[in-house]
Amino acid sequence: MNNGALTRKLGFWAALAIAVGTTIGSGIFVSSGDVARAAGTPSLAILAWIIGGLIAIPQVMVLAELSTAYPQNGSGYVYLNKAGWRPLGFLYGWATFWALDPPSIAIMALALVSYIATFLPFFDGLPGKLLGIAIILIITSIHYRSVKEGGLFQVIITAVKIIPFLIVIGLGLMYMNPGNFSYTPPSGSGPTSLIGGISATTWAYTGMAAICFMAGEFKNPGKVLPRALIGSILIVMSLYTLLAVCVIGLMPFENLLASNAALSDAVKFIPGLSDIASSFVAVTAIIVILGSLSSCIMFQPRLEYAMAKDGLFFQRFAKVHPKYETPSFSIVVQVTYACILVMFSNLTALLGYFTLIQLLINIMDFAAVYKCRKRGDYKPVYRMPMWRVTTMLAILGAAWLAWGTFTWAPIEGMIAALIVVATGLPVYYYWEKKYGGRKSEEAMGWDLKTEKVSPAEQK
Repeated sequence: MNNGALTRKLGFWAALAIAVGTTIGSGIFVSSGDVARAAGTPSLAILAWIIGGLIAIPQVMVLAELSTAYPQNGSGYVYLNKAGWRPLGFLYGWATFWALDPPSIAIMALALVSYIATFLPFFDGLPGKLLGIAIILIITSIHYRSVKEGGLFQVIITAVKIIPFLIVIGLGLMYMNPGNFSYTPPSGSGPTSLIGGISATTWAYTGMAAICFMAGEFKNPGKVLPRALIGSILIVMSLYTLLAVCVIGLMPFENLLASNAALSDAVKFIPGLSDIASSFVAVTAIIVILGSLSSCIMFQPRLEYAMAKDGLFFQRFAKVHPKYETPSFSIVVQVTYACILVMFSNLTALLGYFTLIQLLINIMDFAAVYKCRKRGDYKPVYRMPMWRVTTMLAILGAAWLAWGTFTWAPIEGMIAALIVVATGLPVYYYWEKKYGGRKSEEAMGWDLKTEKVSPAEQK
């Protein structure tokens, strides 16, 4: 029996699997073409993948320090709250719940069904939506009943999802044509842009921070969290760069520039896989999306659990199952919301409206280090090297992407900001008035027996 709080049951491999599994999603199947078109040449496209990964390293270093200073569930909400930006922390969770997390589960389920329908056409339309809901419920049953079993499942599915990519890399290195790397843009074509290529990779590198949402459930967080965060970016960067090299080496670059399914088209140039390229990539996509879907169902409900513990969300979300020791109510509500959304279409547009909000919050997360370092309780086990420079690089990297997003969709971003503030702030002040008398850490229930951790356990 627990005392109403989540306990530490997960280890390093679960943390690494969640970070890698969340990051490697369906986008990799088309992003190689996007990066190539933005960069303009093979060498710039490959360099863009490398630099895109390098830009993410300072960001995960900042998160590693913050997460070992406050190894509690909630990620950015916790850090913003500790920095004294409590309203912003609430708006972060408010927008995440209504417009990011459950919709992302729904979109992944629908994407998964679309690939299954290539083999089983029956699952189109309503049958496909029902199958998507069934898949969500099956995965949810694993994460509802046990965080430890859920972590094991995530380790297995992440390992399996990497295997097809390793096959493509291995065969691609064997059968690539070195002449493809000597492509020269024709006169009159658009300008080459390393910056554009790097921007096109950025979304492929988001997801490592997922483990910070569950920081209160990892054993030895002082060791586990930094190793998993930094290890995940190194693994993903190596995988993406090698895939980019193979895709460019396998197919003529002009073909890549015109491709909307780069990985699938590249596999057609591999002897032995050319006849089954579409099926091979479809199976790979099913496994990859399944892993990302599982990860999201696992970590996302922890944010609302932490906010409810703090008196800034519906109180039922703080409920912990007495037997399974999982945030049962938060899981059920988010999945139910996602299943309802599965019955609707074009959810991608909804996510696009809140993209800029999420990026701006990420910038504030990184900036929180400056204020948190002045707190007496700030005692991180991991400290990033040259912390001022590292933090500034993290902020600049996120700001760069935010600016690119704003220039792409300024109206949508402004509408999103207005919706979040207009709906969130009245709710925040109501809950703050009702529960504001509590001390933050008392409300979150972070005691020594559960989500808090002794210095010895931290290290």
